[in-house]
Amino acid sequence: MRPSVNRPPTPDVQENQEKEPTLQETINIKLIESGEKERLMELLRERLVECGWKDEMKAICRAFIKKKGRNNVTVDDLVHVITPKGRASVPDSIKAELLQRIRKFLVSAAL
Repeated sequence: MRPSVNRPPTPDVQENQEKEPTLQETINIKLIESGEKERLMELLRERLVECGWKDEMKAICRAFIKKKGRNNVTVDDLVHVITPKGRASVPDSIKAELLQRIRKFLVSAAL
């Protein structure tokens, strides 16, 4: 059946039913409700400062701004440049520590 030109097609019955949250969504909800997500974020901030990651990212931003000119750079430009470098340069030890903490939380939350 062709949809009407003047109105959008009627949604399917399945679309109206509430969808079951995915495992990832369920875990995220539990982390937020328990306050563990905020504790993990704070731990991550501390570890990134301790290892010099934050200073390294700041230096990359400053070099980019200097190269392009202060008035020719937007926040979006900086985000676009620094995001891949930032993600790739997080030390494996920090990733492992956070993963261990998340696993420990999941075991204690019986998920």
